[in-house]
Amino acid sequence: MLKDIAAAFQFLTRLPLARLGYAPDALSRSAKFFPLVGAVIGLAVAAVFQLLAPHLPAPSLSPMIAALLAVLFSILLTGGLHEDGLADAADAFGGGWSREQVLTILKDSRVGTYGALALVGSVLLRTLLLASLPAERFASYVISAHVLCRWTVLPLAYALAPARQDTGQGSRVARQISIASLAIGTLFTAVIAGYLLRGSVWIPAAAALAITLLSGLYYRYRIGGVTGDCFGATTQLTEIAVYLCGVWRA
Repeated sequence: MLKDIAAAFQFLTRLPLARLGYAPDALSRSAKFFPLVGAVIGLAVAAVFQLLAPHLPAPSLSPMIAALLAVLFSILLTGGLHEDGLADAADAFGGGWSREQVLTILKDSRVGTYGALALVGSVLLRTLLLASLPAERFASYVISAHVLCRWTVLPLAYALAPARQDTGQGSRVARQISIASLAIGTLFTAVIAGYLLRGSVWIPAAAALAITLLSGLYYRYRIGGVTGDCFGATTQLTEIAVYLCGVWRA
């Protein structure tokens, strides 16, 4: 279990855990711990914001500056893993017409117009929404957002086959998630988000479920399955949606 937890942290973060040894075939087993990794990331992001906001100049702008720095910190902590997926998916689904075109663009490491716009929009939206979250619920929504967005990998990987048979990370997870892993990961998510958000948890949970369902149907329709970039795109959209729920509730 400890090796699987370490594998989850190694895949989702840039924490120096290389000496523990990473086995690619452990990725599917470790996926049930993705929500726990999300909780740690969310806690770190919330701490950065809370530590910086009171000490920045210009009180009217300090929440915005602290929010931007917190977003940049999360990108550094994860190595831009999900942002890369969002950019590639935006380029592929925005610029590709056929299944073959979409899959070809997904393999291209270059960032196009759609990808650049998606990245700018993601950073901008997360910054604005973080700065607008109510102070008394800030940490609760930030941690829950990072837990819920990483939970989305589990149902997508359980329900969808890999869009292409290769050695990519997506093919190591898609259709490799057992019902037990899905249940355990969902339990972790429900306990953490439920404890933090209490009675309002159903709103962001419903948003995360809706985005997972709709994006999964779209991926299956366009490319017949899912890739690693698809996981990243859904993760980013869900994080933004949970922040939006927090602002909407406020």
